[in-house]
Amino acid sequence: MLLTPENFKKHFETFNKHDEETVIQHVDNATAWDWLRDQIPLFHCPDSYLEETYYFRWWVYRKHIKLTPDGFVITEFHPSVSWAGKHNTINCAVGHHLNEGRWLRNRQDILKDYILFWFKGHGSLRSYSCWIADAVWNYCKVDGDFQLAIDLLPDMIDNYTKWEKSNRNESGLFWSIDDRDAMEISISGSGLRPTLNAYMYADALAISNIARLAEDVESNKRFKEKANQLKQLVQQYLWDEQAQFFKVIPLKSSNDIVKHWDFQKMDPAYNVREQLGYIPWAFHLPDSGYERAWTQLLDTEGFYAPYGPTTAEQRHSRFMFSYEHECLWNGPSWPFATSQTLTAMANVLNDYEQQVINKEDYWNILSTYAQSHYRINADGKSVSWLDENIDPFTGEWLSRRILEEWGWPENKGGRERGKDYNHSTFNDLIITGLIGFRVKEDGSFVVNPLVPEEWEYFCLDRLYSHGKEITIIYDKLGLQYNMGKGLAVYIDCVKVAHSEELGRLVVHSS
Repeated sequence: MLLTPENFKKHFETFNKHDEETVIQHVDNATAWDWLRDQIPLFHCPDSYLEETYYFRWWVYRKHIKLTPDGFVITEFHPSVSWAGKHNTINCAVGHHLNEGRWLRNRQDILKDYILFWFKGHGSLRSYSCWIADAVWNYCKVDGDFQLAIDLLPDMIDNYTKWEKSNRNESGLFWSIDDRDAMEISISGSGLRPTLNAYMYADALAISNIARLAEDVESNKRFKEKANQLKQLVQQYLWDEQAQFFKVIPLKSSNDIVKHWDFQKMDPAYNVREQLGYIPWAFHLPDSGYERAWTQLLDTEGFYAPYGPTTAEQRHSRFMFSYEHECLWNGPSWPFATSQTLTAMANVLNDYEQQVINKEDYWNILSTYAQSHYRINADGKSVSWLDENIDPFTGEWLSRRILEEWGWPENKGGRERGKDYNHSTFNDLIITGLIGFRVKEDGSFVVNPLVPEEWEYFCLDRLYSHGKEITIIYDKLGLQYNMGKGLAVYIDCVKVAHSEELGRLVVHSS
């Protein structure tokens, strides 16, 4: 261990001081530090907003760990909401929950229960679209133990088959309602959307990989073919060549026929670039050659805004159109979508040869995301905060303001419904994106930091993978940690890789 846990306790004391603890689940505020101190990777960097938000997000995440008669689950809302399922669970963010929680030291104690909850009949697994098989695969890759995934292979196949029966269009693509993608009141509406299609592609690949480990040759081959077919269909149908973007083909039902589609001939009211067009890269779906889409993320007429990417392009005539609902996906910035976009962006920077975006662009979006995690209290003080959606131009938490103006209606979840909303990732982005720890099936991993050039140091300590403790440090001058200059990786306190420069390191499995 390089970093001293007690040096970071101050963050948790501040969070507790400013918090109104409205709901208590498995770990309360009073014991939050004691619990998290033994569970989380420690992170140190020169950016105070980023570091504070990293610890704030762990503080929020543990609030949602809930012990039930069915074992541990992870909640999304704190108050009980009518649209949730058993134990106040909602499946739409399960991929975020697993991707974030897989970095807890004793993750198996909690996440194994949570995964079993969804697959063994207790949870409503298809209420919303999600990428659960892919998330389970990623969770298992961190542990190096795939038995849980192998045991659940028949359940994963059954879940996939049910999606095919209910939502697959004759085109071969999957149809979904924007609300069931957790993206209600969008400009494009329902149809063949990059969302569910990317999730089904990711799940098909995960099932294929799990089947390979289970020595199920037929399922391995069949689901690899399903993934390849979806890749081709998404690129064939959902890519608008003129707009250089993946878009939604609006359809009223899954039974509508799609034989020839021309985005230039469709109703301009629904023809729009939306942030969901980046989701395919979150799962490495696109082949090389589609990266021009990323220019829109940095365009002020596209998605760029001072408090986070907008969910629809700002040049569109229906951007932020008025609608009597607290949760709109027609322009406001959503942490759910921002975290998907940053996951996708890191994949492009790591795994695609392109000149469209760079690590400075990644830092721009990530640091904006970190600095959005605040709210000005009635007394004028800025406090760490996480809620549902954000005004991308003012930083105000939109749904919170609307619900407060409506008097916190009980049928909408009541007072402070969105407080500590567990509907996105942040720390996974720090670990796999900014610091660049990307683990493979066999336990080998790459470290490819996307940190700003001006950073002279950072450390990610007590990262547990494949039963080993990993420390990643960068010290440009060798004065911050007194462990030498450059980028270094330690496994169980033994240096295994080093570079004088800030670049990619490959660590092979032992």
